[in-house]
Amino acid sequence: MMNGFEMIRTNTAHIGSAPLSGIGVAAPAQENAGISKSRGNFENYLLDAVNYVNGKQMASADIAQQLIIDPDSVDVHDVTIAMAEASMSLSIMQNVIDRVLTSWSEITTTR
Repeated sequence: MMNGFEMIRTNTAHIGSAPLSGIGVAAPAQENAGISKSRGNFENYLLDAVNYVNGKQMASADIAQQLIIDPDSVDVHDVTIAMAEASMSLSIMQNVIDRVLTSWSEITTTR
């Protein structure tokens, strides 16, 4: 049984030679809603951000499912807030990815 998703860099011209790990693997429970302390590595920072956004999406889905199963146990406002947080974190992540890709494109075309 597969525990997580692992990508391996196949092109030696790409930065780094170690496999990309941590994608799709649940991070250990930590304070501040799943954000770990900075380890000084940009790749780890991005993986932590993706895990944080995924956690928000999963929490939103869980509370929405709880509203359907047992409506008296969940406040509708909590569901709305969880969905708004998940939507906003996903939107911010999409904007960051777009800006990183635009910046990378500009850097590579100036050579």
